[in-house]
Amino acid sequence: MSTILVLGGYGGFGARLSRRLAAAGHDVVVAGRRLASAEAFCAAYPPCRPLQADRNGAVASMLERVRPDLVIDAAGPFQGSGYDLPRACIAAVIPYLDLADGRAFVTGIGALDASARAAGVAILAGASSVPALSGAVVRRLAQGMDAVTAVEIAISASNRATAGTSIASAILSYVGKPIRLWRGQCWSEGLGWQELRRERFAMSDGSSLGRRWLALADVPDLDLLPARLPGRPAVSFRAGTELTVQTIGLWCASWPVRWDWLSSLQGLARWLLLVQRLTARWGSDRSGMVVRMFGSAEGRRVERCWTLLADEGHGPEIPVLPAAILAELILAGSIAPGARDAGTLLDLTDFEPSFAGLSIRHEVRESAEGEALYARIMGPRFAELAPSVAALHGVLRDAGAHGRAVVRRGGHPVARALAALLRLPAAGEHVLHVGFSERHGVERWTRAFSGRRFTSAFSDEHGCVVERFGPLRFRFDLVNEGDGLRMVLRGWSIARLPLPLTFAPRASAHEWEEAGLFRFDVSIVLPLVGLMVHYRGWLHTHDHP
Repeated sequence: MSTILVLGGYGGFGARLSRRLAAAGHDVVVAGRRLASAEAFCAAYPPCRPLQADRNGAVASMLERVRPDLVIDAAGPFQGSGYDLPRACIAAVIPYLDLADGRAFVTGIGALDASARAAGVAILAGASSVPALSGAVVRRLAQGMDAVTAVEIAISASNRATAGTSIASAILSYVGKPIRLWRGQCWSEGLGWQELRRERFAMSDGSSLGRRWLALADVPDLDLLPARLPGRPAVSFRAGTELTVQTIGLWCASWPVRWDWLSSLQGLARWLLLVQRLTARWGSDRSGMVVRMFGSAEGRRVERCWTLLADEGHGPEIPVLPAAILAELILAGSIAPGARDAGTLLDLTDFEPSFAGLSIRHEVRESAEGEALYARIMGPRFAELAPSVAALHGVLRDAGAHGRAVVRRGGHPVARALAALLRLPAAGEHVLHVGFSERHGVERWTRAFSGRRFTSAFSDEHGCVVERFGPLRFRFDLVNEGDGLRMVLRGWSIARLPLPLTFAPRASAHEWEEAGLFRFDVSIVLPLVGLMVHYRGWLHTHDHP
């Protein structure tokens, strides 16, 4: 029997982990700042022993007093937390793991690697749903993939799942604040609890949680996964509860932080918990998790999807399963010394015995993705394009390219005003990045000329490609020119009201390959006004930091 010290061992997830470890026959010391709470928990579970302790206090003396075989930090929040506890464990030669989901905390744990190796102990961060379980799922999905273009992770919790103050505080720490995201083959910014999306949680047998609203959340996977997968894919993570009013309500609350009216919502953690408890009876006991992966396998465009559904209130058990599994592996001497995140340590098969004892089902499905937008429109003619031109137009969920461009701007006041309204680039030579995103057959191109961005959306309509700038829509034929491509304007409209082609801007767009690079030349000339903008340059799609 091993002695395991669980800090926060009577909290929301800590209590579940303590019970699981005690049931496995371990001597569990349940520690926390509130001795009465620890004693009450241990009274209900006699194999456990209470201890008053603070993870931010005199941890060295605590370790000397208990002398555990393993320390598990389930207290949190880990956002903004330091490494005093794992450092103390290294000094005391005691293995350590935690349930951290704090992005900086988990990704920075490697700073302790050298000292952990020298001491001969394992120091593991993120032994929870992310990145331990998500990492195991992603590696399963990536098997046999030539390149991965996007990974989308989503979690929806049962409204009856009880959360502690630290969990609420962790969520509120990033609501409305910038989140660093890898997408379009470059680092960009999203905003916490924005970019709302509905996700369907469903199994192939028809069982489903329905469609639930989710929003962007900040997790370690956003840093870890792009570098660990072929193709350096875009990665997103969304979370929410099953009740629309809660997810949308928090989305509304994120705006004052985004607008800098408030510095943070973290001080409202207790109020968030109160709202959750008051609305608990409205929800169900069903939770879900989905991981979608897009890419190519043996030349095929595919989507692979892992779906997990948890019933009977067993969803909150999932975050503690990686910690319980890794605890046994550490105590058995199966984890090598060193400090690292838990995202590469487990396989999906490691979870099967635990899933079998709970009302949890999961499955992996693969489906073929349709042709890219330009390939659908051009049909067999798409195969005539040069490799770099075809590659740039082969978008599957996410892509990016970078290069340089030279821009000329018209001098007429009308041309200058319209160019400013559309956020077109300034005259001069620019570093250029173009990010491509694709969803439901519609592509969004975000062009950044020396950081100044403008975006348009592309879709197909009656065998033509339609480019949309706000209410303006321009319909083009895609015409082959050798192994290149020219876009020929065939119609235009404002708010879908067709306008005479005679009054349309004269738009010219030519794409070709030269010296292995994608080349482009685009100009827009306004009737009676003259040149509005002309830009030409090159792009390439190779990965870059």
